Amino acid sequence: MNKAANPCGVDVIPPFEARLLLDGDALVANWRDFAACGRAEAGAAIKADGYGLGARAVLERLAAAGCRRFYVAHWHEVPPLLPLPAGVTLSVLHGISAEAMPAARNLPAEPVLATAAQVALWRQTGRPVELMVDTGMNRLGLAPDAVAGIAAGLPIAVLHSHLACTENPAHPLNEAQRACFADVAARVPAGLYALANSAGAALGPAWHFDLIRPGVGLYGGGLLPDGRPSRTVARMAARIIQLRDVPAGAAVGYGAAFVATRPSRIATAAIGYADGYARGLSNAGWALADGVRCPAAGRISMDLAAFDVTDAPPLAEGDWLEIPFDPEAMAALSGRTSYELLVALGHRFERVWR
Repeated sequence: MNKAANPCGVDVIPPFEARLLLDGDALVANWRDFAACGRAEAGAAIKADGYGLGARAVLERLAAAGCRRFYVAHWHEVPPLLPLPAGVTLSVLHGISAEAMPAARNLPAEPVLATAAQVALWRQTGRPVELMVDTGMNRLGLAPDAVAGIAAGLPIAVLHSHLACTENPAHPLNEAQRACFADVAARVPAGLYALANSAGAALGPAWHFDLIRPGVGLYGGGLLPDGRPSRTVARMAARIIQLRDVPAGAAVGYGAAFVATRPSRIATAAIGYADGYARGLSNAGWALADGVRCPAAGRISMDLAAFDVTDAPPLAEGDWLEIPFDPEAMAALSGRTSYELLVALGHRFERVWR
């Protein structure tokens, strides 16, 4: 072990007590479904550490499958992804700032510029640009009528916009944004035009243009372009720290939120909301022990979760429980979105790909 990375000089790495079990085949299959949904190229959003799964590992697997365009939100997300595989581009969705310029000049990534000030700043580099135009979301982007003037003389590699209401396909803003973007695309030359995110790809070919930018749909959230659920990519597993027998009428955990209705066997496992196992899954989530469903027993705490393993095969302290992580199913149970649940997956997991 590198002493600089390990100043205490300890050569034995302590084991993780929680794991993310990650399915690379499911990840790649999800991306391929986006890539095959029409004539548009499919990139990949890998911001927020690859939606919690590990951005570098996601990039490597999708690049090997043929993905060539990747997107992060912040410049500090770029260095951990280097070196980039051959033929891959990386873009930063938040554009550029004066503070980021010294680093950005030396990094193999391009900003997606969203303001006139950003365009003026990046123009100094002489490098190609990507631009964001606001077509009705009123979040990031240049005004449609201002793009041509602000970007005059710049080589625009990709002209982007972003859809606001794709989770409701019937919302009139979807068509209004598509029409606005098509009008801008007709007036502003660019190498590629990109409008649709994961759910936007399902709106149909008219929204695809040249490039789509799937995000949550790659990682098990939402739907694939043909309407099927995205394949689940992650499962959790946690080590049992303690097993105890709890009599009927006894309570488990904070707030006595679970009261045993029968003599029960309770397994307390090393996973909690600090790891990304949402507190909203208290008395609602479950684990699996040899395929037997074991309900969550009481509140999920910061570092621990208890499960009723009464009906499971015999378990020992130190055994592992598998915890399913279908983002949409967990969202429905916890009251949070699949996006929130994915990006909350913490650094205390050992990420194990297969």
